[in-house]
Amino acid sequence: MTEATMKKERPKQRPKHLDLLVIKQPAPAIASVLHRLSGAGLFLMLPLLIFLFELSLDSSLGFAMFKAFVGYPLVKLILIGLLWAFLHHVFMGIRILLSDLNIGTDIKPGQASAKAVIIISLVLTAILGAKLW
Repeated sequence: MTEATMKKERPKQRPKHLDLLVIKQPAPAIASVLHRLSGAGLFLMLPLLIFLFELSLDSSLGFAMFKAFVGYPLVKLILIGLLWAFLHHVFMGIRILLSDLNIGTDIKPGQASAKAVIIISLVLTAILGAKLW
């Protein structure tokens, strides 16, 4: 019996159930999922951002209402979340553009750039969020 026929007779063992919440995902997969979530979050919160922008430009009374509305802690948390979504989406978009140019597509640079995107977006969010708060 040849090796080729042995491989045909014995099928490759594959997992029967893949629980994505249990499997440890690599950094590029996490960054990719966060990129999609941040884009969806930015899109869904666009009406709020447009409303706040319009309110701030309306008049001096509108700007006072804007300042009062943005002063609530829950609104500040939402805005900090949107800030993170924006920063992560931008930096991950740059990473994706570089990978489209075949820069950093090997395993080690790909993992390092995904980790860098996550860390940079979190650090900048903490810095800018502290200024916002």
